Amino acid sequence: MPAPARRLIVGLTGASGAVYGVRLLERARALGIETHLVATSAGILNVHHELGLDRSGLEALATQAHAPGDVGACIASGSFATHAMVIAPCSMKTLASVAHGMGDNLLTRAADVTLKERRRLVLMVRETPFNLAHLRNMTAVTEMGGIIFPPLPAFYHRPQSIDELVNDTVERVLDLLGVSQANPQRWQGL
Repeated sequence: MPAPARRLIVGLTGASGAVYGVRLLERARALGIETHLVATSAGILNVHHELGLDRSGLEALATQAHAPGDVGACIASGSFATHAMVIAPCSMKTLASVAHGMGDNLLTRAADVTLKERRRLVLMVRETPFNLAHLRNMTAVTEMGGIIFPPLPAFYHRPQSIDELVNDTVERVLDLLGVSQANPQRWQGL
């Protein structure tokens, strides 16, 4: 990730898998990457349910936290230089809003700005199975330049815990963003 733009927007929605967003925030902090968090109300509920964190505990993991209704926040403008945005996890509702350019809250506005500025947008969609609307929305986001990255774990490195699976998935996302310190488990061949 280029030094001048070591700034990452992290969105967190109500889909299951809050651990991915939390781990991404933790890892970004360890790497010295400035993070701007936008968590939806359903995202906050999910973080509390899945990880036992409240809003203040989640927000403490980010460099700066923004309320979803604060459409005047710095990340709502393309003039605010960022490297990328990751929505982890990304609900199907948020996917649909991004796919259709809704921009109806700060999270979807920041995603729209990321796309219009041709910056990297990664959506860690969490739903299964997919229906046709989900697939069409994923196609639309891909056609706009976004990256659909369901957090599907790799098993070739023989992980011993869920923690290892989560960590490797987050490292793969960081690698996708061009973070040189990312350390995903790489296939070495047989």
